[in-house]
Amino acid sequence: MGEIQDDDSDIPMLSGSALDALKEFYADRDAKEKEFENLKAKKNIGDILSMDTFTENWNDSQFWYSQETADIFARELLAKCDNKSRIAVISAPSVFVQLKNIIASTSMTADKIPEIYLLEFDERFSIFPEFVFYDYKYPLKLPPSMKGSIDHIICDPPFLNEDCQTKGN
Repeated sequence: MGEIQDDDSDIPMLSGSALDALKEFYADRDAKEKEFENLKAKKNIGDILSMDTFTENWNDSQFWYSQETADIFARELLAKCDNKSRIAVISAPSVFVQLKNIIASTSMTADKIPEIYLLEFDERFSIFPEFVFYDYKYPLKLPPSMKGSIDHIICDPPFLNEDCQTKGN
């Protein structure tokens, strides 16, 4: 019988640069998780927020609007609102965050600040009191208080398939 030799040549190894890139990836991920945990722990989330805190999840088909695009949509939504207006932001959390940022950073008087809802599948956004869980597969499953009461809607369906596009409309 032959001897079994310990040969490490079959064990996959990362190059030094690949290992450094992997370490950087994990460090970035850990920093984002820590930032998110700090945000969750805050009592007042009225501060200026960044979508950088919420990393996009490709598996959930999450792709945030750019800051500029989110700002355009948010300002358009706020343009004709008052404190009796209700806005539903469906599957567009970057617009929701920008709405909150505009309200927090401007001198909008109380008579101009609308009621805002974020209808979203991603439970990370439940840190906001305006969060309402929403699944496009069940588009009518909403709190009764919201039905027939929304003045302005922005919707960015997460998937480009017929099922998602037609149920979200």
